Amino acid sequence: MKKKILKSAVILAVTLGTSAFNDIDTKKVDIEKSEVTWKGYKVTGSHEGTVALKSGELEFNGETLTGGNFAVDMTTIGSTDLSGDYKGKLDGHLKSDDFFGVEKFPTATLKITNAKANGKNSYEVTGDLTIKGKTNPVTFTMSVYENKANATLKIDRAKYDVRYGSGSFFDNLGDKTIYDEFDLVVDLAF
Repeated sequence: MKKKILKSAVILAVTLGTSAFNDIDTKKVDIEKSEVTWKGYKVTGSHEGTVALKSGELEFNGETLTGGNFAVDMTTIGSTDLSGDYKGKLDGHLKSDDFFGVEKFPTATLKITNAKANGKNSYEVTGDLTIKGKTNPVTFTMSVYENKANATLKIDRAKYDVRYGSGSFFDNLGDKTIYDEFDLVVDLAF
């Protein structure tokens, strides 16, 4: 009987002790105060705009970033450098199957799989980015200060079957070529 009680006490102590070292604090991202901007490049210039977060959270062990999950509302993608008919045409085209196919794929996601400190308040982050149902790993630097975080990502759209005007899929596009890489700048408040 004493052995059973001792064994139970040891198991309880190990369980409680282990959970104290794995105390993950999940912080919800304030999607109203956070912003995701994009910039795409073509031979003759560039376009830029925004896309809204649906949800987001960052995970911390103490003050150390350990993970996170984000959902982006692709139906909100739009340009900010155009107005009038030109804006309407570009925004509609970005939402079409030529680009992000938002009717079939209304949400893009990012799941942080690893965060390694690489300086004060700075992390090398690796995650799984899903766009148009295709998932690929991405690595980027994220800075975290108090209740804010920011990151800049360079995304290769060809990996997500976003083909329109891509020299990776079509020949002889000339000055109609749209470069595969586009930038995302993410500013988070939580």
